[in-house]
Amino acid sequence: MKEQLFYLDPYIKEFTATIEKHEQTTDGKWYIVLDQTAFYPTGGGQPHDEGFIENEFVVDVQQVDGEIRHYLNHNLQLKEKQVKASINWERRFDHMQQHAGQHILSAAFTELFGFETVSFHLGKSILTIDLAVAEISSQQVSAAEERANQMILHNHKIDTKWLSLDEAESYPLRKQPSVLDQVRLVIIPNIDYNPCGGTHPKTTGEVRAIKILGWEQQKGNVRMQFICGNRVITQLAQKHEVMTKLTELVNAPEQEVCKAVRRLLESEKNLEKKLEQTEEKLLTYEAREWLENGSAIRKIFINRPLKELQKLAKLLVSFSSEVNVFLVAQNNNQIQIVGAKGKESTVEVKKIFTEMLPLINGKGGGSEFFVQGGGEAILSGEEFLEKIKNFNS
Repeated sequence: MKEQLFYLDPYIKEFTATIEKHEQTTDGKWYIVLDQTAFYPTGGGQPHDEGFIENEFVVDVQQVDGEIRHYLNHNLQLKEKQVKASINWERRFDHMQQHAGQHILSAAFTELFGFETVSFHLGKSILTIDLAVAEISSQQVSAAEERANQMILHNHKIDTKWLSLDEAESYPLRKQPSVLDQVRLVIIPNIDYNPCGGTHPKTTGEVRAIKILGWEQQKGNVRMQFICGNRVITQLAQKHEVMTKLTELVNAPEQEVCKAVRRLLESEKNLEKKLEQTEEKLLTYEAREWLENGSAIRKIFINRPLKELQKLAKLLVSFSSEVNVFLVAQNNNQIQIVGAKGKESTVEVKKIFTEMLPLINGKGGGSEFFVQGGGEAILSGEEFLEKIKNFNS
């Protein structure tokens, strides 16, 4: 490649180039290699650019075997080798803001506390850096965020230089270069000197702002989650919209929303507890009513939760030591069964249950006194219960 335009000028949005290679990979993906390109390939923690070559969308850009490959949605049908190309500027500038913001925040942590950044990831919605420290305080995080935004506000120049390894090592590098020949150094004078292959704006002011969203321990390090630039504005707008809706829903000002939500949650817990108590009373009444008709209880239900069948069976055996019970529910395309017996009952509930399950391709298990399971609705609930009634134990 003659020129990597994204290094000469990261603000280039459109360009013309000559096709040097137009091939297809073994898995059927078409790609183009150009004599010069403004498309940044994935690397150094920064995602690739997107855009168009003529009328075909560039879905991916990768550096493979020393060449930059532009992968396309479809084969490019052209008679001429010279093409017009354009990059998605919104995506590119976002990456420039985020990458420069990472340099600034990492520099702030190094300057204030000596915390080294050991990894970096630029995601679609947030960025992360891993700091080589086991623990971090909220005061340290706030101080680093404030220092980073001061660096942005002062609008320092961001410069780049291509240097030999020896020349690069004469600078106070924040990290050691990963290459042994030509080193691309990104410089924020008197603040940060960092070997980096990514794209960055001309000044720190273009980063606009940095906001740390949270952090967690990660394999002996601290992983910091943050956003920069236009993402701060976008997420602020999203959060403001959510907060506005919440204030309307809970009928409270923004400062009182948390208290109002806590009250609602506590009220919900109390209502759920009262509902459970009421359901328990109703199930108790239902179980006692069944016992009035004898100790052998066989019932069929449609779309009744298994949890209720379990509660009913347990209530019945707690009320009578002689009871034996089979409760069957047909729920959609499934048959669910609960069986139980009191301590003095001679009915072999588990044996009946075990021998009946194959009729519905069922699975289940339990003890001598309580079983549960289910299977396919090969038989209707009524047919299955009838077979239980006729079972000769």
